Amino acid sequence: MLDFILPASELLFTIENIIWINLGVFIGAVFAAIPGLSVILCVILFLPLTYQLTAIPGMMFLLGIYCAGGYGGSVSAILINTPGTPHAAATMLDGYPLSQKGRTKVALKIALYASTIGGVISAFMLLFLGPQVARVAAQLGTAEYFIVCVFGLTIIAGVSGKSIIKGIISACIGLILACIGADSMTGYDRLTFGVDRLYLGLDLAICLIGLFALVEIISKAEGKNSQLSVAKRKLDDGIITKDEKKRMIRPIAISSLIGCAVGIIPGTGASEASWFSYNQAKNMSKHKEEFGKGSVEGIAAAESANNAVTGATLIPLLTLGIPGDGTVAIMLSALMINGLNPGLSLFTTDGDIMYALMLGLILVNIFMFVQGKYLTTLFAKVVAIPQEILTPIIVIFCFAGAYSVNKNYFDVSVALIFGIAAWFSRKIDLPPVPILLGLVLGSMTETNFRRALLLSDNSPSIFFSSFYCWLFIALIVLALGAIIKGKMIEAKNKKILEEHEKDAAMQKGDE
Repeated sequence: MLDFILPASELLFTIENIIWINLGVFIGAVFAAIPGLSVILCVILFLPLTYQLTAIPGMMFLLGIYCAGGYGGSVSAILINTPGTPHAAATMLDGYPLSQKGRTKVALKIALYASTIGGVISAFMLLFLGPQVARVAAQLGTAEYFIVCVFGLTIIAGVSGKSIIKGIISACIGLILACIGADSMTGYDRLTFGVDRLYLGLDLAICLIGLFALVEIISKAEGKNSQLSVAKRKLDDGIITKDEKKRMIRPIAISSLIGCAVGIIPGTGASEASWFSYNQAKNMSKHKEEFGKGSVEGIAAAESANNAVTGATLIPLLTLGIPGDGTVAIMLSALMINGLNPGLSLFTTDGDIMYALMLGLILVNIFMFVQGKYLTTLFAKVVAIPQEILTPIIVIFCFAGAYSVNKNYFDVSVALIFGIAAWFSRKIDLPPVPILLGLVLGSMTETNFRRALLLSDNSPSIFFSSFYCWLFIALIVLALGAIIKGKMIEAKNKKILEEHEKDAAMQKGDE
């Protein structure tokens, strides 16, 4: 490790990288602070930009968006009782009540401190665990990699929304779309329907612009214009008492570790981590009566957990090519466009680049803290930006991004087709993230499956022939169990959330 630290530091600490990190952090925090604009949408919109950059600045820009998005969602949750991102819902339970008590700045500071500490712990977890997992990955054959891909597809259970059946249908659509183009084994074209441009397959960035960005514009076009109002409050002095600081230490430490553990398991993600940590903090607290009424422990637990997920999700991505969640899945294309294929080779032949990225994640969290400390007031104002201003800006980014990938109008039409298809799928409640996962993992899953069968003379016993096969089968069962448990906790807390919203509505009515 030490052999790579010095050259990695020289690659990382350049003016270009510092600028891209700060730009990513700022954009991620702004996007996440605005309800309706998700982190995954932000990453997709700016992904084509990274194709023009080299590996380190491009990835640092995306990591800046990803990490800052975890903190930015708490801003609107605290200010207007509306989480900017799904995983900020747990923060809202105590953040908004504390804000109503006239301690808005305190709530925002606690969220920032907890997010930073959780993110830094997660970055160190990636730095020390990543190379070890990569060594294991080097011992895997085609059969083991197929089981690993199936392990990655367990994410579908965690991102399927209300219906796992519809999630599986969406994933199958993604797997079929991944088959478009030349057969990886024979070279014959598949599902191209005579269109020569499809021989090389569908570009992931183009598909994602339609699936996640354009569909939002179409959906907003049919809805009524709405503008969120932020109650004008005088910001308090922002002083966190010694007793409050002392009470925050344990929930931040425990929740950060929970976030790291959850992030490593594909399909769980930040929402499950924040809810699980919130419940754990409540059970361990000596001040249970404060939870839901402005508890500093509740805010600290939820925010440290959802940011601790960020570095942990990169461990399976960089070592096995298995994304921990939908946002990280998009980053895989940014890696591969620079010729960086996940696995041990990243830590041997490209070790300096990998260590630069892992060290850079620590730097991202430091700059997130600095920006959060000095730009909180600006982030608070961003919450109230009207949709009629945001929508045309997003449309321009969508079409400019689709064109810039290969600089042709065919890609723009593909993005538009995917946008319309995604709008229809939304009407019948088919979730889009499983389609993304099918697109990302489809080719890898098919190739390893077919190669393994060729090696075994079409005998399926090869998938149960080694220790690692059985290990990953056990992990699949464990992951599914963790996802199901997370869903149960999430369902339980939705009831709490509904009660919280009813109480807030009653308070508004009284006012």
